[in-house]
Amino acid sequence: MTDTTFAPVVQTKPVSETRRTALILAAVAVYLGLWATAVVQFGVPGLYLPALAKVPVMWGLLIWIARG
Repeated sequence: MTDTTFAPVVQTKPVSETRRTALILAAVAVYLGLWATAVVQFGVPGLYLPALAKVPVMWGLLIWIARG
């Protein structure tokens, strides 16, 4: 049998690998720049508090990976 339902065709342009890599590197650079700004403004607490805040996130990520 032939499917007669109407489904719009969505054509997406694939993102090139170099563009994706550039976006990831730019995001990492912005993140490190913001972290450096926190260190300059707040001193040592600006260095360790963002890392401390990431502990629950990484813990959850490891559990998510371990569950498969």
